[in-house]
Formats: sequence, C-alpha cells, structure tokens
Amino acid sequence: MSDYDDVWLVIPAYNEGTVIADVVENARKVFPNIVVVDDGSTDNSAEHILTTGAHLVRHPVNLGQGAALQTGLAYALKQPGAAYFATFDADGQHQTPDVEKMVALLRDDQADVVLGSRFIEQTGEVPWIKRVVLRTAATISPTARKLNLTDSHNGLRVLNRKAAAQLRITMNGMAHASEIVAFLASADLRVTEVPVDILYTEYSRSKGQSLINGVNILFDISLRERARK
Repeated sequence: MSDYDDVWLVIPAYNEGTVIADVVENARKVFPNIVVVDDGSTDNSAEHILTTGAHLVRHPVNLGQGAALQTGLAYALKQPGAAYFATFDADGQHQTPDVEKMVALLRDDQADVVLGSRFIEQTGEVPWIKRVVLRTAATISPTARKLNLTDSHNGLRVLNRKAAAQLRITMNGMAHASEIVAFLASADLRVTEVPVDILYTEYSRSKGQSLINGVNILFDISLRERARK
C-alpha cells in the first residue's frame, strides 16, 4: 500500500525512448499509479514503458499532447479509487516532491485544481527566451489574468476528480494549455498556483525550448482571443 494509491500520474509521450523509462521508474517510487500515453511514437518508447510497470495506452498515430492528455485522463478516471490526477511531462522536467505538495492542497480541500508555476519563486533556471515568452503569455491572456496566473503554460497540474471529470481537451499541440486555462476560468472550480522546480536538462532543452515554440504559444493565444470576439 502507498500513501498515494488514489493518485494517478498521466504522462503523454512522443518519441521519448531515451528517457521515458527513467522518468517513469523514478516517479513510481512515490506514485505507483501511472498511465503513459504513447502518442504514435516512431521510436522504441512503448518498449521502454512496458518495462516500468506503468499502464500503457497507445495512439496509432501522433494526435498531439492535448489528445494524449485527454486519453490518459479518461483512462485514469475509470480506475477504481482514483481521486487525484496529475499531468506530468515525459522528459524529466517535473519533480515528484512538487506533485506531493500539490496533492496535499487538494486533500486539505483548499482547491480543486493546483497549477505549478516557475515564476512565483524565481530560481534563475528558466531559459531567458522561455521566461520572456511565458511571462508575456500570462500577461496578455485574459483568462490567465482572470485566474491571476503567473505561468499559464506549465504542464504540471493536479486536479481532483470533480475537475478532471469536467475537463474536455479538444486542442492539440501547445493549444491545449490555453484551452485548459480557458476552461478553468469559466468553470466553477477553485484554482490556485504553487511554486515548482522545473529541471532543465540538455535533453529537455533540445525538445521544446526554442524561440519558434514560444512564438507558437503567443500566436495560439492571439487566435483564441480573436475567436472569442
């Protein structure tokens, strides 16, 4: 038995064969229940996931991170005793101690959703391009401002069952992060942010810290706001 038998980690993975086994095995030292959604990987990610003891769900083709998260949440919601659901990156950036403190807030009924933030406590670890883009994204997004968010595109989130059951992610790519924030801004849910430590390794930097990705985030927000008008 574990103190976290009622917690499920949902990990979307696409071509993460280099690191996914280590990430899952380290996370399972604390959280025994993990579902990894292999989002149409063309490498050996699935084979590595199968060695970890995690649950594996596979998309036959790459549908995007949003679809992978929705698939994983739907799977976890069906598991007996599941009460809390954490979205967790496959590249080793997220840390289990952060998930533990986020779950504690939900257990104490202080919130329905706890979001991680890289900017409540400045550590200097966030690459400068990423820092500028993400702070700008939180500033220009009306939904992020409504929730008083400092980091609207942080992938580390923990939801209670009420919130997870209501969430429906339909956008792929990075657009899903804006969609989740928009949902939270309109839902009757208590949302809070807590500082988290993001581990930026050479591998994780190579996977998603480019200026192009940052521009895509800002472009997505711009399109969503135009659609709302």
